Amino acid sequence: MAEYIKLIDVTKCTGCRGCQVACKQWNSLPAVDTMFTGSLQNPKDLNYNTWCLIRFDEVEKDGKLNWLMRHDACMHCETPACAKACPSPGALTKNENGSVVHNPAYCIGCRSCIVACPFDIPRNDKALEKMAKCSLCHDRIDDGKKPACVTACPTGCLTFGTKEEMLKAAEKRAEKVKGVIYPANPHYETHVMYILPGTVGVEDFSHMNPHPKMPATLYWWKNLFKPFTLIGIAGVAGAAFLHYIIKGPHRVHEKKEGGE
Repeated sequence: MAEYIKLIDVTKCTGCRGCQVACKQWNSLPAVDTMFTGSLQNPKDLNYNTWCLIRFDEVEKDGKLNWLMRHDACMHCETPACAKACPSPGALTKNENGSVVHNPAYCIGCRSCIVACPFDIPRNDKALEKMAKCSLCHDRIDDGKKPACVTACPTGCLTFGTKEEMLKAAEKRAEKVKGVIYPANPHYETHVMYILPGTVGVEDFSHMNPHPKMPATLYWWKNLFKPFTLIGIAGVAGAAFLHYIIKGPHRVHEKKEGGE
């Protein structure tokens, strides 16, 4: 199966929130009570029932006000830290098409994925003790369709295609608008990419990590300490088995009458 990428051209976003509505409809996510906070961004942040969000930022650069609008959702990492940190098999899995999907049936609500994610994407429901995030509409992809958010976008801000096609399209578009491609780190690949305007920097967008990477603590635990722990457990089990073979099973000696 081919790998896919969702490409987000921020220079084309009008903040219509069509992607938010489409995501809610396709995934049968309930509405969330909101209130005005002084920003056009609504709701205030991602949550258990809001998997994608248009973020609004007002940034002044060289005396000019830049009104930035950005589609924010799971980045679907090539090596997902959330799945690596998850202790429950089947709760978070990476598919061949590039999507990283959560299965609430296996989620134990430990929040390890939230701590590990370099983009601060997964959200937890305290009452349900479950996490949730964008699934890249993996069910639609398997059916030969585009993600719901991409289908609903009226300006072409969101496009979707094979990894090879989108990488070429991103380079061509970035060159045309004199923008930058994010993530720019060649050692950290994702299946969601951005084209950002060259007039501002990555740091000017709220809730955007300029230098995403796998948490060092997670890397060392999963790749070094955990294997040693398993080796230790195996060693203890082996020693116990050897003792059983040599000495036989442990027997409880009954106390004789009279203190003998």
